[in-house]
Amino acid sequence: MAVTAKETVSNDLVIEDGWSEFVAGRYREGKSEAEFRNYDASVVPTVADFYKANHELQTLEFALAKEKEYFALNKGTMSIWQAAEFLNTLVDESDPDTDLTQIEHLMQTSEAIRKDGHPRWMVLTGFIHDLGKVLCLYGEPQWAVVGDTFPVGCAYSDKIVFPEYFAANPDSKVPKYQTQYGIYEPHCGLSNVHMSWGHDAYIGHVVRNYMPEEALYMLRYHSFYAWHQQDAYSHLLSQHDEAMLPWVKKFNPYDLYSKGAAKPNVGNLKPYYEDLIAEFFPDKIAW
Repeated sequence: MAVTAKETVSNDLVIEDGWSEFVAGRYREGKSEAEFRNYDASVVPTVADFYKANHELQTLEFALAKEKEYFALNKGTMSIWQAAEFLNTLVDESDPDTDLTQIEHLMQTSEAIRKDGHPRWMVLTGFIHDLGKVLCLYGEPQWAVVGDTFPVGCAYSDKIVFPEYFAANPDSKVPKYQTQYGIYEPHCGLSNVHMSWGHDAYIGHVVRNYMPEEALYMLRYHSFYAWHQQDAYSHLLSQHDEAMLPWVKKFNPYDLYSKGAAKPNVGNLKPYYEDLIAEFFPDKIAW
C-alpha cells in the first residue's frame, strides 16, 4: 500500500497516514488483524477473569501505595539483559495474542522496529517495553502488573475493555471519583494523572534518566489503549501529551502486530542487543 507522509514530528521519524494498517499488514504472519485483542469472554475466559480482578481491585489508594513503594527503586540493581532473563519465566495472563516467552516477544517487537529502519533508541524501546513485568517476580499479582491501564481517581471510560467489571470497584461508590475530572483539573496532563498500577509506569520510571522523552511516553502509556486507540480522556491531556501521542501510536502496532511474526533466534540476536543496551545504559541500574 502507498504510505503518504502526513506530519513530521522529528528529524528521524515520520508519522504517516494509515500507519497502523501498514504495520499490521507487514507483521501479522499467520494471524489476521481481526484476531488481535479479542476480548470476548466466551472465547478467552481466562482473560475475562483477569480483567474482572483487575477492574475490581485497581483503586486510587492501591495505585498511590504502589507508586510510593516501587518508585523508590529499592529492589536492587540489575542490567537490562539480566532483567530480560529474569522475566523470561512469566506468562502474561492478560494477553490473548501470544504464548511466546517474554524475551521472544520483546525481540519480536524490537526486530520489527529495526526492520523498518527506525532509530536505535526506538529499537531499544521495543526491547525494554515490557521489562516492568518483573513486578510479578517481586510477588505482585498479575492483575497489578499487566493488562490495559486507565486513569484512577476519575470516571471510567466505556472505551476500557470489560468496563462492566468496574461496578465492583470500591472507587465506583465514591462520587468525586466518578465525575469527569475526579481529583484532576482540566487538561492537567498525564504526568499529573495516576494510572492503574502496572508495568508501564514502573519501567518508565526505572529508565527515566536514560531514554529520550518520546521513548518514555511509549513505555509509560503503551497499555493505555483507551487513550491511544479510542481517543478517551482527551479532557485530561496537556498540549505536551497531544504532541507525544503520535509517538505512542507509532509504537503500538509494533507491540501488538509483531506477535504474529516468526519466533526470533534469541542466541543469534543477543550480541546486537548487548551492544545496543550498552549505548544507552550503564552496566547495572536501580530497580
